[in-house]
Amino acid sequence: MDKLQAIGVKRLLTVKEVCIYLGIGQTKARELLRGNNGFGVQIGNRWYADKKKLDTWIEKSVI
Repeated sequence: MDKLQAIGVKRLLTVKEVCIYLGIGQTKARELLRGNNGFGVQIGNRWYADKKKLDTWIEKSVI
């Protein structure tokens, strides 16, 4: 299973996985996760993206 397929089955994505999923750099990914977009989840000092909420945000942003 390649990285993109593995991302498809996960609920929370790491910063690096967000980079692969969106095709952006780590600085922009961290900026998006820490922003008030509704998909960033902080667990301890690490940030993750809730994939379902991220997909919803993408759908709204594309329009």
